[in-house]
Amino acid sequence: MRETEIKVHRDMASTRVWSYGDRVPGPTIEARSGRGLLIEWRNDLPAQHLLPIDHTLCGAGAEMADVRAVVHVHGAKVPPESDGYPEASYPPGRSVVCHYPNRQEAATLWYHDHAMGIERLNQYAGLFGAYLIRDEVEDALDLPSGSYEIPLVLCDRLFTAGGQLNYPTSGVAEAPWVSEVNGDALLVNGKLFPYLDVEPRRYRFRVVNASNSRFYSLSLSGGRSFQQIGTDQGLLPAPVSLTSVTLSPAERTDLTIDFSGAAGESIVLQSQAFQLMQFRVGGSARVKTAGLPVALRPIVKMLESEAVQTRTLTLNEYMDPKTRTMLMLLNASRWHDPVTERPALGTVEIWKFVNLTEDTHPIHLHLVRFQILDRQRFDADGYATMGNMKLIGDPVRPEPSEDGWKDTVQAHPGMITRIIVRFDGYVGRYVWHCHVLEHAANEMMRPFEVVSS
Repeated sequence: MRETEIKVHRDMASTRVWSYGDRVPGPTIEARSGRGLLIEWRNDLPAQHLLPIDHTLCGAGAEMADVRAVVHVHGAKVPPESDGYPEASYPPGRSVVCHYPNRQEAATLWYHDHAMGIERLNQYAGLFGAYLIRDEVEDALDLPSGSYEIPLVLCDRLFTAGGQLNYPTSGVAEAPWVSEVNGDALLVNGKLFPYLDVEPRRYRFRVVNASNSRFYSLSLSGGRSFQQIGTDQGLLPAPVSLTSVTLSPAERTDLTIDFSGAAGESIVLQSQAFQLMQFRVGGSARVKTAGLPVALRPIVKMLESEAVQTRTLTLNEYMDPKTRTMLMLLNASRWHDPVTERPALGTVEIWKFVNLTEDTHPIHLHLVRFQILDRQRFDADGYATMGNMKLIGDPVRPEPSEDGWKDTVQAHPGMITRIIVRFDGYVGRYVWHCHVLEHAANEMMRPFEVVSS
């Protein structure tokens, strides 16, 4: 981890950033399932932070070093000492060696900073990158590979007139935290308005939403369709044909786009009114492109009858009457409150996220993968004031684009989102949190502990 400068656009001045290696995003790490890695993460950052710290936030007090870092490989099944626990951050001049067993199916993971209280700043400064796990099942499908398989890591930023990162503040010097950050410059692989020369054939794109707060609704110009073949934790059972897909912060999608028949055209990847990047299709004639398999990877649905416990967990927002600042909590609990979620290793649980806020929160559980059961509307006002749970309408099944293995789920306002999860892997303390980083920094993060069965 070091400070460096990058060019996000040819017409902009170089931007000072923090990076893994010498670029943003950091190097794409490729691993094989079942073949472990040891990675030494060295903190060579400067002693002064690039962005304004709010010392009133949990874990970011003035007694702490301004610059701290710890790496979390998002979606990895790892022992707790290598998971990037928020309070395990370390200052410049130190390094940590982490073990990644990679005993999991092929998937699009990513790595990013996870330091308590300043994760939002460290990631905004540039500390993130893609991490791909491959296996024999994926190999046998003959999906686009090599130069025809490309990670696309999305993030948004605000820049000063001089081309430097601009992280907004509340205007209160001693408490600069803001509840969300949405930049007006949308970057793909660290570039503003990039283009990619492609052949008239099928490509595979491993898309990661590395933004602090922004949701993307991805589509192609002209209403063109594409095929989704995977989600956070690996391949779907079969390709899903879509014209748009929504990604919350930290979610991933594995897409293929067939450019055959589009020779000589320019196709834009967009998110609502924003243009993200342009595909410039070469060639002058239609080129035969390999089709996708009808079936990708079987996914056995977990049965609700397997669950040994169902937990009802609220998503809360409060206004502090004294400071008039917002506090965001999970299950009405702060980070340092006693651990209340202690699943036994190897057991299955159902977690119900009851969203009492007006925001969609992307909820991420470390260590595990899960399946979405359903979402159902409820009377949020009645529940918040009287504690009465009144359900409205019928449960809604997950969208086909999210009907696979997940590690991050969109919990919509006024809805109960149910997931089913097996706590495989390791015993120890992990984290679950909202992946809007500004929310996580303001107490919307909780530890859970996997215990021996």
